[in-house]
Amino acid sequence: MGGARVQVNKPHKTRFASKSTRNVHKVSLKDKHENAKVERSVGKGARAARIQRCKMIRDQKRAAVLNEKRAMSGSTSPPRVIVLFGLSADVDLNLLEKDLLALLLAEKSGDLCSTVASSEYKLRITVLKAPHGDLLSCMEMAKVADLIAFVASATSSSEEDASEDYIDPFGTQCLSVFKAIGLPTSVVLIRDLPEDPKGRHTAKKACTSYLAPDFPEDCKFYAADSKDELHKFMWLFKEQRITAPHWRNQRAYVAAEKVDLVDDDPSSGKCTVLLTGYLRARSLSVNQLVHVSGAGDFEFSKIELLKDPFPLNPRKGQDLMDADNMCTRQVIHSLVPDCSKQEPLLIENIPDPLAGEQTWPTEAEMAEAEENQKRKKMKKKKLPRGTSEYQAAWIIDDSDEDDAEDGDDAKGENDSMVLDEENDPHPGQDSYFDEDQDSLNLRDSDTETVADSVMADGESMTREQIEDEIRKIKASHAEDEEFPDEVDTPLDIAARKCFAKYRGLKSFRTSSWDPKESLPPEYAKIFEFDNFARTQKHVLAKALELDQSSTDGCLPPGSYVTLHIKEVPVNIASKLSSRAKAMPVIACGLLQHESKMSVLHFSIKKHDTYEDPIRSKEELIFHVGFREFVARPLFSSDNLNSDKHKMERFLHAGRFSVASIFAPISFPPLPLIALKSKEEEGASSLVLAAVGSLKSIDPGRIILKKIILTGYPQRVSKLKAVVRYMFHNPEDVRWFKPLEVWTKGGRRGRVKEPVGTHGAMKCVFNGILQQSDTVCMTLYKRSYPKWPERKFPLSEC
Repeated sequence: MGGARVQVNKPHKTRFASKSTRNVHKVSLKDKHENAKVERSVGKGARAARIQRCKMIRDQKRAAVLNEKRAMSGSTSPPRVIVLFGLSADVDLNLLEKDLLALLLAEKSGDLCSTVASSEYKLRITVLKAPHGDLLSCMEMAKVADLIAFVASATSSSEEDASEDYIDPFGTQCLSVFKAIGLPTSVVLIRDLPEDPKGRHTAKKACTSYLAPDFPEDCKFYAADSKDELHKFMWLFKEQRITAPHWRNQRAYVAAEKVDLVDDDPSSGKCTVLLTGYLRARSLSVNQLVHVSGAGDFEFSKIELLKDPFPLNPRKGQDLMDADNMCTRQVIHSLVPDCSKQEPLLIENIPDPLAGEQTWPTEAEMAEAEENQKRKKMKKKKLPRGTSEYQAAWIIDDSDEDDAEDGDDAKGENDSMVLDEENDPHPGQDSYFDEDQDSLNLRDSDTETVADSVMADGESMTREQIEDEIRKIKASHAEDEEFPDEVDTPLDIAARKCFAKYRGLKSFRTSSWDPKESLPPEYAKIFEFDNFARTQKHVLAKALELDQSSTDGCLPPGSYVTLHIKEVPVNIASKLSSRAKAMPVIACGLLQHESKMSVLHFSIKKHDTYEDPIRSKEELIFHVGFREFVARPLFSSDNLNSDKHKMERFLHAGRFSVASIFAPISFPPLPLIALKSKEEEGASSLVLAAVGSLKSIDPGRIILKKIILTGYPQRVSKLKAVVRYMFHNPEDVRWFKPLEVWTKGGRRGRVKEPVGTHGAMKCVFNGILQQSDTVCMTLYKRSYPKWPERKFPLSEC
């Protein structure tokens, strides 16, 4: 075989090649780097742009991390807040606080302050103790904490009781609340370990293994008995990067260390509240509005910048904890709001009483009216000779009389509930009966015979007998929880009057419902955005620009300030003063539009520890970020494929619902903690009811209340049945005749006509009906949240 099929073997390596020939393909390391640099420098097109863009992103991230580290640990940064929280009531937080402060101020003696500046650690720290059993105080401290130190005690009598000793039910509840709010940097300090090394290691390992699943993966466990162990923890804490919830960094806030009252005008019943503390997170403008937790939204009269009482690097010869400096307030300068730039304190819209008046008719309406008038004049009547136009107006033509009679009949036929069929795929037809059109034409003789036999007994029954029979039938179906919206038709009130605000829908998903139709008067007081996402983007960009620019009237974060909040009611100010003794009073700057009322929607879930039912429109206290307000939420489901949502009468456990309330505008993301007031032994206390987050702001969200009217077949003939006890008079049957009926067995049908005088009706279905089945009719009505009697927890009704 020859040609192309000849085998060609690999040539053998030659033995006599020179060394330079063998190494000719190799490139030196120096030349390789130079070639790589040349190729990188001469890169063209998208690859070069992509490389440059990645390099810029890396540089920006490095600079952001460096700036954040400098801001958190520099001399101009505010003191870091450490919250000590005992996982059980047996933990001694007082001793731990004393050990920490003594470690930070090793060279000082005497009374210890909660805020200290340590020259050894080059760190300023504020230590707060969360009181065990006080849920509200623990929540307020967690909102401002830079580090939450969970303190556990390692002492336990046996392994069976170890779980109860490490963390009690209140500790578990607070831990879930902290996670819902947004858990900052957290550590676990283990106290009361045995002295011998082996037992110490074993006890710490047992405590860590039990508590580790309840905490984040990056949470560290430290022994905290001796001074050396606390010293190790403080050095690690100093170098640790502090993480805070995202929502907390969007607004400037002050955790007040001191609350004072200035009574400007006793006759007005209002005063000025002075809150002193460190400004955190962002810059604060004197032209902004401010929200004081539990009290409401107010304006600034001025902001004073004070000399820092705890400088990290004091001047030579100056005492860090000088008592004179602590008692006197040294004002550096004051900021006064500008009337032209100050945000107005607008809470409710002032409705125009003439806004709903009838407007002047349009040209098209006037032209249509003229055409109708001409058509009436052109209509000729047969008149006797010599009849004038005045006499002709009084003569009634036979055709007019017939038309009037036909109009009355048509009016009587149309005097019924209108079914929404705008999106019906087969208008004018019954789409459910296409397969059985022949069976829908009932034989009148058969139906009348059945009806006569049915009503022979029904009309002789008294009202008490009817109620007893309905009660027996309802009791037999009470165990069916699949249809929770069933209601009874009252006997003494006509159903068309009792359910006058309800309507039927051909399809809950596709049928139309106008969101502006028949709104309650409260909707005239609220505000609505044309495009909420665009407005939120604009407001947040404006706040970021204010934070980055050093304009007049703004103070940077880390400043020690006194906020002068004007026109605060005296009773609210006194409550704030007493509240400051147990928890920090938080004042946060509001973004644009955040003082205005609107309809807020929250994704909410009932907490596992709360067992009592929570009804819709029941008063709850909502903690949304730093803000608190009283609301009466309306619960509903969240349909992703429809613009209509079904109202829920109760907040069900184990799943999320949507809570809609009237409240001041807040821009998401924000966490939600819902508390409920509970009376116990003559004293009211707040208990945790639900948790969630802010979902959206939309007054046009349609929430429909669904009810189901039920009836029971008395006589069944294949596809036909006579149904009773859904209505109690024939006028109601005619009113609800256009609506569709369905059964729990899966059949669908329609109402043909009333039978007798007790509300029975003939129905036709698309399948064979069982005698034990239940006939239902669904009605819908739009529901709205309830306007709160008081907007904030500390305000009076």
